[in-house]
Amino acid sequence: MTFLSTPRDRSDAADLPYGEFVAMIALLMALNAAAIDVYIPALSDIGSALGVAEANRRQFVITAYVIGFGASQIVYGPLSDRFGRRRVLFSGLGIYIAGAVAAIFVPSFEALLLTRLVQGIGAAATRVVATSVVRDRFRGAQMASVMSLVMMVFMVMPVFAPNLGSLVLAFGNWRELSGVMCLFGVVALVWSWARLPETLAPENRRELTGRKVVEAFGIVLTNRIAFGYLLALASFFGVLFAFIAQAEQIYTGIYGLGPSFTIYFSLVACFMAASSFLNSRLVSRFGTRRLSQIALLAFIVVSGLHLVLALAYGGATPFPLFLGLLIAMMSFFGFVPTNFNALAMEPLGRVAGVGSSVLGAAQTLGGGILGGLIGYLYDGTLIPLLGGFLFLACLSFALVAIAERGRLFTAPVDD
Repeated sequence: MTFLSTPRDRSDAADLPYGEFVAMIALLMALNAAAIDVYIPALSDIGSALGVAEANRRQFVITAYVIGFGASQIVYGPLSDRFGRRRVLFSGLGIYIAGAVAAIFVPSFEALLLTRLVQGIGAAATRVVATSVVRDRFRGAQMASVMSLVMMVFMVMPVFAPNLGSLVLAFGNWRELSGVMCLFGVVALVWSWARLPETLAPENRRELTGRKVVEAFGIVLTNRIAFGYLLALASFFGVLFAFIAQAEQIYTGIYGLGPSFTIYFSLVACFMAASSFLNSRLVSRFGTRRLSQIALLAFIVVSGLHLVLALAYGGATPFPLFLGLLIAMMSFFGFVPTNFNALAMEPLGRVAGVGSSVLGAAQTLGGGILGGLIGYLYDGTLIPLLGGFLFLACLSFALVAIAERGRLFTAPVDD
């Protein structure tokens, strides 16, 4: 499969093979996961170097990036619907690279948080443009299949990035992690500049006026299916951010694994990536709704069981049981976000940029804040994490039921 010849910003044109398209979109999405996960093994070093004694405060290195990444997506949506996908993408990557360079030289923890915020603001463009470009080209189950392949690469980042971070720390220090992120940003910028065509047709560009912007946001926020799945995705993504925030403390504090914890962190991510790949194969057979809703229900059951067992063991299950149940939960997790994303974007073809920005902001900012709050409740046991998992998953399921007017595990309801 190839793109039809689509002009870039100039009059030239180039076909982009399907495989290269998926790989490029995956890189743009994975850039964000890498910027989060590569810092996980360095949080203790950062705290020691910059005088942050409280372990839970070190999580703000991740939270600051997530806030910038989530909040600024609202701005990029209307801009990409007006000026096209490419210009917005390149502007965002430039901001991201500048933030990564500045982070190398920060003198204090507060300055590091500021540069991480700037990095997140720039990276937000990649999330908005990536989703918009996919929606420009695909619909329904085909879009969900493409996003599953993209998400598979996104999920591989927690395998690759923490180990890359540990490797960098073995030969250097935490400042050099920002240099690695800068290199990733440059690769994404050069590749997309050379190969990514403009996918927004000239006739589909929207005026950047107050009335048109309000109209576009109104379309997104008043569509029951889109808005319902948007909120459900925001809630459920808090699960991932909560786990990322507490991962180092759980693996090293509760189970005493030391630096080798990245191996087990990566193992869980491998199962998440595998489930995303499996979703790309099953979604056309079972449908986005049925597959994602069953997986969400299964996540609720397993997380509830894990919470009960953790309470029975006095706060934490034995490590083999913990790891097995965590793998099961996060494997079910892999079936949900890409399908919810496709379901939310399906009715928003006319305002794909704004739709992508609202969806991304809700998913990242909402999920990041919810996950960050759960992460900050860490008390040396698994109870805050598992209780948070169960609460967020149940909230997500309730929002899906409202969006679908109670008709679950079946065909879509006509609006």
